[in-house]
Amino acid sequence: MTQLARKSLNAYHHGDLRDALVQAALRDAEQGGPEAISIKALAKKLGVSQPAPYRHFADREALIAAVTAEAFRQFSATLRESIAKPSKRSKLSRFAQATLAFGLRRNGIYRLMFASRTMACAAKGSELHNAAMETFGLALEALEAPAVGLLRERHALKIWAALHGVVMLAEQGLLTGQVANMTREELVEDIVAETKLALSVAIKEATAAERDPASA
Repeated sequence: MTQLARKSLNAYHHGDLRDALVQAALRDAEQGGPEAISIKALAKKLGVSQPAPYRHFADREALIAAVTAEAFRQFSATLRESIAKPSKRSKLSRFAQATLAFGLRRNGIYRLMFASRTMACAAKGSELHNAAMETFGLALEALEAPAVGLLRERHALKIWAALHGVVMLAEQGLLTGQVANMTREELVEDIVAETKLALSVAIKEATAAERDPASA
């Protein structure tokens, strides 16, 4: 028993405590959102001393930022897999439906990413900022449109905001579809179709204006 206890205490002395903390915190967030993350509880769960986590994270906010970055990486992996699969549906449709499914299935970490102040406080170039921008890059890719000014970026933001609204309303039970007789998935497909049409029209108008400035 003494040997087992000693092994538990020394289990994270080889550089993997940081990752163990992130993964354990991610599991806690998945169950209860960002509020469920506690450094003290994590240290006890992992069998290390209370000060040990602070060798890797200055405070709880630093740990949450690292956990949120990992959540974005997992989210990006899910989206990338979805849009890479051969399908008759557009990449944007697959991106949008994967976002909806992820947000509802893993709502605890979805709220960690999008319904807390952590992302808003991320410094440009930080691990969290880079992970989030990777996800946004997949939204741009899913639009399957040429780069014309910032039109892709603007429409990516629009559909991102719309999808977030669908996920949050559905998660709170405020989007049953009974009023309009449509499912959440059908609503998402409408958003996708409208986004693709709006972006196509905007690109055509911008291209025409470049060719003939007098018509703008």
